[in-house]
Formats: sequence, structure tokens, C-alpha cells
Amino acid sequence: MQQTILIIDDEKKLNDLLSRIIGLEGFRVLQAFTGKEGLKLLQQEDVLLVLSDVKLPDVNGVDLVKIIKEKKPYVEVINLTAYGTIADGVKAIQNGAFNYITKGDDNDKIIPLVNQAIDKAILQQRVFELEKKVTRKYSFANIIGASKAIQEAVTLARRVAVTDTTVLLLGETGTGKEVFASAIHYESERRLMPFVAINCSSFSGELLESELFGYKAGAFTGALKDKKGLLEEAQHGTVFLDEIGEMSLELQAKLLRVLESKTFIKLGDTQTTKVNIRVLAATNRDLQKEAEAGRFRLDLYYRLSVFTIALPSLNERKADIALLADHYLKDFASKMGKGILKMDSAFLELLNKHHWKGNIRELKNMIERVVILADEAILTPDLLPPEFKYDSGDHSAVDLASVERQHIHKILARTNGNKTETARLLGIGLTTLYRKLEEYKLS
Repeated sequence: MQQTILIIDDEKKLNDLLSRIIGLEGFRVLQAFTGKEGLKLLQQEDVLLVLSDVKLPDVNGVDLVKIIKEKKPYVEVINLTAYGTIADGVKAIQNGAFNYITKGDDNDKIIPLVNQAIDKAILQQRVFELEKKVTRKYSFANIIGASKAIQEAVTLARRVAVTDTTVLLLGETGTGKEVFASAIHYESERRLMPFVAINCSSFSGELLESELFGYKAGAFTGALKDKKGLLEEAQHGTVFLDEIGEMSLELQAKLLRVLESKTFIKLGDTQTTKVNIRVLAATNRDLQKEAEAGRFRLDLYYRLSVFTIALPSLNERKADIALLADHYLKDFASKMGKGILKMDSAFLELLNKHHWKGNIRELKNMIERVVILADEAILTPDLLPPEFKYDSGDHSAVDLASVERQHIHKILARTNGNKTETARLLGIGLTTLYRKLEEYKLS
């Protein structure tokens, strides 16, 4: 595929000459004679390189570099001038120009420069497109839900995303706190920098400290070399601290220092390390009550809760259950090669009546299990775990134990008696399964 180069120069003879020279190298060349014409072509065409005269009828070519970079950051620009000045050359480079050369004297440099600039632009375009895909994947547009509760949360998150403010996300487990944190990061000015997430409940106090702050060689037994902590890894980006209510009081004091001074001391170090990071935190606890009980620092709570967003539970946004279920259904059906599956009305009714203790995470896991079990294109209530029938309030036909026995028997048949797989599909432990097999006299 031919790469496209745009030449902007009001001197027609020079524009034509450059076009012929560059065209003979196999490039597709577009011509414009004013800055306005050039910008219009830039928007319409897949241009990788612009060669622009400095003195144009309607705009200074050096200033045009900045405009081009704002519109298409991956496009490279070479400024051409009849009378070069050091000041213009410096400004052109500061504005993002690939090079600044004098017409006539540097004709022999044009083609090598063009090839270098094109190579750089191709690489930058690939990175730019990849970044756009990542941003789209984690943007607020991918947060599913039309209910008032979730839309209010999205509106608040969008507003704070463009700032550098610390955010505290509140909500039950499984409500999508990390999804919101990712969206806030990828719609902020830090989007091109790292997003580092850590669950504070997954580590012991000492291990969490070394993971966050890093350490120097010899800080403790086994510390054979220096290690960067996650705060340093996130330099100029965002750190998401999930389940921050589980952090020890000692570590909370160190985190407060990071928030207030942007500095910390690694384990085994005597020097401070500076970081430029944004901190997002999340918890399913009431941190104010935890602080009153002496389990959480009140000063840290106030520092974290500059801007709080409460995420609704799935039970508070029942109107979104069908949308979420349909999304996960299509996703898992596609991954498992099961074509298009649909939910019948009775199936959906049971989803709406269910009390979702695990919120969106529980719904997602349940849909995955149902897709695995589905043999038909229509999902029916018999694919659901026993507790869904019990939740429906219709107990007249059969008691819970009978429903559970029937369901276990059905899954056993599907797995050809494989008890490990049966336990996995049922979402219970193998020991629990054996106990129930004995209880219900199932082989």
C-alpha cells in the first residue's frame, strides 16, 4: 500500500517539482497551496507525512505543525523555508516538527528525510491505533446499563476523570469498581501512562508494603537485588488500590505521605523516592465507621474521599439485568462457538427475581456456566442452579431438595459422571458434591 505525503506550498512550481521527485520514489502525493486546504486534506486522507512551507498565505507553517499534531499526533511534519532562522527552527522542533530545512540548499536531504519520517510515522500510527483500541475497550461507553443509578455514577466518574483528583469508589463486591477505575484512568490525561491495580486484601501487611513501595537489596532475607514497587511502576500514571479498607494502619500512614508529598521510602532505603501518580481507591466497607472504630485512619479517609462515587448493587438496578445477561451471553456463546443463544421469558423472569449477593460478577459467572450447559439455542429455567427456582417464590410443585437433587443428577449426566467437572459446573467443592451425592443417593 502506497504511503501518502501531503505537500503544502503556495509556490506552484516548487510544489509540482517536489511532488514529482517524491512521487518517483513510489509515494502517493497530495498538493495544497494554503494551510486551510492542507488541513482539509489531512482530515480526509490517510496522510503520514506533511512537507509544509513556513510562509503560507493564511498561516505560519511553524504554527501549522502544532495544529497538525493536535489533529493527528502520529503524522510527521517537515518544515521548508527559503530563509531559515534559528528561532523558527527551534520553535518548529518544539511544536513537534520532524525537521526544519532550507529550500534549495538541502534538496539532496529531502528523500532520505522523507523515508526516515515515514518510518517513524508508520510506527507511531500503529501505536496510536492500539492506544485507541485500548481506550475504547476501557471507556465509559463500555459500562453497560440504562438505569438511573448506574448512569448517575457514570456521569460523576466522567466529570472527575479529566481532573487529577483522588477518587474513592464505594460499593459491594462485584459491582464493577475496577471497571470504573479503569475508565477514569483511560479518559484522563494520564491515559498513555500505566494503570496499575492491586487488591490490598490479597497480601499480608509486609508483602503489601514491599509490593507497593519496593525495596533495596538486603532489606530482608531473600532480597537479593533492588526491586521497584508498584507506585514507581505507575510513574505518571494511575494506581488503583482495591479493598483499601483491608490495609494495615502502619501502611495507611505511609500511603498518606504519598498522597500529601508524592514521596515515600523503600524498605531498606534511607533516601526518599519521588512519584507523580494519581490514586484511585475502592472499598466495600464504611470507612468512616471503620475510622470511628480505630481501624482506619481518619486523616487518610478524608484525603481519599475528596471525591466519592457510590456504585449501585445489581439488586438496585434490576432494569439492567437483561442488558448485562445478554451481553455476557453473546460474549461466552461466541467464545465457545455456540452460535446465537437467546433467553426465554421464564429464564429472564428468574434472573430478575433472584437476589444477587455477588452482583455483576455473580451474574457473569452464572451466564458462563449456563452457556456451557446449553444444548439448545434457547436458554430455559432448567439450566439455572436450584436456588433460582427457590427464589422465584413458586414452591408448590417441588421442594428445594428435590430441585437440587434433579439438577445435580442432570449435571452428572452431562459430564458422564465426572465428579470434578460436575462440582466445577455446580460451583461447589468436590467434598460438598460427594456429601450431596450420598445424601440424595446418587451414584
